[in-house]
Amino acid sequence: SYPYIPILPAQLLEVLSSPTPFIIGVHSVFCSELHDLLDVIIADLDGGTIKIPECIHLSPLPEPLLHQAQTALSLVLHPDLEVADYAFPPLRTSLSHIKMLDKEVRAVFLRLFAQIFQGYRSCLQLIRIHAEPVIHFHKAAFLGQRGLIENDFLTKVLNGMAFAGFVSERGPPYRACDLFDELVSFEVERIKEEEKCDAQETLKRVKELAEQLFKNENPNPHMAFQKVPKPTEGSHLRVHILPFPNIKDPKVQELIQEAVHKNQNSAQTARLEKKCIVPAGSPVVSIVDKASTVFNSARRLEVVRNCISYIFENKILETEK
Repeated sequence: SYPYIPILPAQLLEVLSSPTPFIIGVHSVFCSELHDLLDVIIADLDGGTIKIPECIHLSPLPEPLLHQAQTALSLVLHPDLEVADYAFPPLRTSLSHIKMLDKEVRAVFLRLFAQIFQGYRSCLQLIRIHAEPVIHFHKAAFLGQRGLIENDFLTKVLNGMAFAGFVSERGPPYRACDLFDELVSFEVERIKEEEKCDAQETLKRVKELAEQLFKNENPNPHMAFQKVPKPTEGSHLRVHILPFPNIKDPKVQELIQEAVHKNQNSAQTARLEKKCIVPAGSPVVSIVDKASTVFNSARRLEVVRNCISYIFENKILETEK
């Protein structure tokens, strides 16, 4: 995992020059000291701007996923733009609550990653030579079947540390499944059909997925917490404050036993993770239409040439890659 610092103290501004990826929050009073950073992307939360240095190249998402993600985010964040040009627009739609809005944005990206990694399980190789099984992901096969051999974005994603953790965590065939597994295995084709249909249907599905995310994070919405009032200012200076009473051990033990007995009798709200065989889902298919897919034969010849040269040089490990 990469470092995440919500607010960086002024004495530690030199940390911004570290060569590792990070997400660090800096107060706006130090903006003048950030201009010397050549390889840092600066997001101004107050002004709503992003500054990208010229030396950094950000690879875009492959089409049509980029357009679909932008459209879905616009439906969630600016629902009125979809019907702004209508002669007879429908009733005005308001933004969701801030808590649900966060879940809706996450739902959009969850659908996006489900489409990107569709069929990834068919490219997993489980090696049982060692005592602990090793899971290998066949990147070349995945990129080739997706028609994205030369796509810079997906290549960087597959070569990143985060994807290596993704493979090690979700690669085992028998584990506890979650919402992402359901989307990748059963819902990707439906998501593609929704993108071609009415935008309101897409927004409806996003809201349903956001509700599931909210329920997963808040399994007990009606749980009440005791609120202790905060002492007023100067309360410790009052003369009439009564001394704190002595704590009696038998009374404390009695209260503890009563609380333990109450918790044992109450219904268990914790969800038990049930392990099962992870569904393989749909096979790997090309993101773009087959009619518009153009393969670079020069790239293929280069791969074959390198493979043959590795064989003659007895570099078996490089050949297997």
